[in-house]
Amino acid sequence: MALVHGSVGGETRTARAALVAARAARADELDRWLAGLLGVRRTGFGDDGAGGLPARGRTTRSTAGLTADLSGTDGADQAGHAAGTTALGAADAAENESAPGSPNVRRGRPLVPSGADGVALVAVGSHARRELTPGGDLDLVLLHRGRPDVAEVADRVWYPVWDSGIRLDHSVRTVQEAREVARTDMKAALGLLSARRIAGEHTLVDELRAAVLADWRADARRRLAELGEMCRRRWESKGELAFLLEPDLKEAHGGLRDVNVMQAVAASWVASAPDARVRAAHDFLLDVRHVLHEVTGRASDRLVLQEQEAVAGALGLLDGNVLLRTIAEAARTITYAGDHLWRRVERFCAPRRTPLARGARGPSGRRGVERSPVGDGAVEQEGEVVLARDANLDDPALVLRVAAAAAQAGLPLAPATVDRLAEHATLPPTPWPAQARDALVSLLGAGPAAIGVWEALDQAGLIVRLLPDWERVRNRPQRNPVHRFTVDRHLVEAATGAAALTREVSRPDLLIIGSLLHDIGKGWPGDHSVGGAVVARDLGVRMGFADEDVRVLETVVRYHLLLPETATRRDIDDPRTVEAVTSAVSAVPGREREIVELLAGLAIADGLATGPGAWGTWKAGLIAELARRASAALAGGTPPPPPALNPSQLALARHDGGSVRITGSHVTIAAPDRSGLLWRAAGVLALHRLAVRTARVSSPASSGGSRPSTAVLEFTAVPEYGNPPDPAALEADLRRMLADRLDVAARLERRARSLRVRPGVPVPPPRVTIVDDASSTATVVEVRAHDRPGLLWRVGQALGECGLQVRAAQVDTLGADAVDVFYVVDASGLPLTEPAELSRVRLHVLTALG
Repeated sequence: MALVHGSVGGETRTARAALVAARAARADELDRWLAGLLGVRRTGFGDDGAGGLPARGRTTRSTAGLTADLSGTDGADQAGHAAGTTALGAADAAENESAPGSPNVRRGRPLVPSGADGVALVAVGSHARRELTPGGDLDLVLLHRGRPDVAEVADRVWYPVWDSGIRLDHSVRTVQEAREVARTDMKAALGLLSARRIAGEHTLVDELRAAVLADWRADARRRLAELGEMCRRRWESKGELAFLLEPDLKEAHGGLRDVNVMQAVAASWVASAPDARVRAAHDFLLDVRHVLHEVTGRASDRLVLQEQEAVAGALGLLDGNVLLRTIAEAARTITYAGDHLWRRVERFCAPRRTPLARGARGPSGRRGVERSPVGDGAVEQEGEVVLARDANLDDPALVLRVAAAAAQAGLPLAPATVDRLAEHATLPPTPWPAQARDALVSLLGAGPAAIGVWEALDQAGLIVRLLPDWERVRNRPQRNPVHRFTVDRHLVEAATGAAALTREVSRPDLLIIGSLLHDIGKGWPGDHSVGGAVVARDLGVRMGFADEDVRVLETVVRYHLLLPETATRRDIDDPRTVEAVTSAVSAVPGREREIVELLAGLAIADGLATGPGAWGTWKAGLIAELARRASAALAGGTPPPPPALNPSQLALARHDGGSVRITGSHVTIAAPDRSGLLWRAAGVLALHRLAVRTARVSSPASSGGSRPSTAVLEFTAVPEYGNPPDPAALEADLRRMLADRLDVAARLERRARSLRVRPGVPVPPPRVTIVDDASSTATVVEVRAHDRPGLLWRVGQALGECGLQVRAAQVDTLGADAVDVFYVVDASGLPLTEPAELSRVRLHVLTALG
């Protein structure tokens, strides 16, 4: 796994090995010197250890071209990993170095003399892990069995260390005292879990480690909950390492401290130890910290701007931007692994469940792990989304559909599921099928819950495979302090933030995708708006959008700064200001008002995702007023005529009775027009677990007059999950409905009572609008809401309860949002005109939507 985005090549691996070897050599030198201070004679050092004082300053080596590929480690790297993989592994490895018969003994290093009986010098912290950097603290514990001269022994060790200038954190304790401190002091417990013997009595150190580890495991529920709260406070204080311009390499979220915490959690047996990817990310951050200490000559772990170029040069990276980009990748790797680890900890610390719920074998002999569907091909299991047993890995929409199901349910994707999808699932061809595009919109339309799911796909390399141009902006830092995030995270934040604005636009899918791509041009030289428009056009074609929609996306990305810059830098009372806006959005004739609508929504999403310094009520008010004036200037166009029926629809419409035709996901019904026909048909589809993606209602006029006699309903419906229903059974129920022999409402109510409904993620409230002057022959009701099973049924039933008949309808599901338009008339076939009646219809539909 290559984390570095610009390096010198082979020289970096050599320099990386030099860094690891330098830390290991310094650890060995410190150990020999400290052992001499304790009274253990080592080859080449006097009894008092004065001749063995290790250098605290810069390591004598070249750091040019350091760290190209975090996975490209050589023997020295592997030695470093072996010494620091887990809390216990580090100590065990160190113990073996001085064990009888070990290479150290064979080279003439004598065992502990009798004068050191009953006492041992133990390293904790970074020196215990052999990771001490030039500015790091030396953490030591002097263990003893109640020796009366322990104060003299301590003075013999501590004073030379202080005189050397090394910063020392020290304590003198018996095993029982150390054990009691570890039970109440989390920092002490974390240090003692990785304790490593330097010199002295082996048995004493073994007793300490065994006691501390036993206590840690026995009280794991309480201690891990405490550790989690401590980490959350630290993250809140230090911020996200991946997104900071001047990050704290050690304490920020995703930094070195988090890997040490993972090792402590692993010691409790609640979760696995950090894997190779996390260790590689940790080692890179450790190297950055090492070089930072050398370059600055200080112990600070904060990588400030003025030091970044020098550190990058010492590491063999092209510049400070590449350094920050590589740090961001390492930090995101650690954070992602940590998120999964803490979910396991939360499940472990949660109140105990019944044996069957925990997966014990029930009376049938089968394990009782609960699996409940959350979408087609996806089920929830133990708080995570995993693949259904019958999931089709050859389905090109599966990856995005499973991700969308997880985000909409507010659940994480199980790491094993993500790995399986990355390795085996088929990705969408170019152009994408509509199901894949809708799933992407649904994923991002879940709002903030989508961010973790997106990160899971990104960590597995799926985002770049789906959207190749994403690689150019991935982990790219933004040197503007107003920005809180890297470019790629900013784009995801903007897209998920736009989910709250989907009720404000007629095309929520274009708003969400436009938000995702608005800064995609920052990966190319030149004006990012101009370059980004080209990339957005290419990606729009790749995603399978219609040609005109691609042009809208291209225009939105090209002019995504138009409203903010014009509103804040021009006089909006000047007619030329509005003209500048209307002229810019005229690239797609007939879609000008829609583009203004999208630009206004994108300006809000972009500003909020940038940071508090980029958005405020004053700016929001100016943009809203400019958008309103531009829309007013563009008003007055003639709406397009309704689409004509095709020959097959006309043939069905000529039947006097009801006719039903089912072809794949397309359902066409022709029946005598009557009140409630639309919502009853939609109810039958909901009974068969079919989600309506589109619906069109047409009523061709009869030969005997202007009043329609036959209605043609055309649905596109897909299964909520699993396999589609039996077409014959669906057709039979539709015919029973047309013959008034099926009580749709009662059947739906029974189904609703039998379902366990998850809360899901918060969604914007529905919006119902009476569109003025949209038609002279009908009242136009527009509904924008979060899509859910039976939505069309609820809306249609509410309209029917108001005594209205649907003359025509255009129903669309765009991602997770429904945008439905109904042309309704009263019992006399006339539109509503009284404001009170219009208000009553609007409120009744809103009430039905909940």
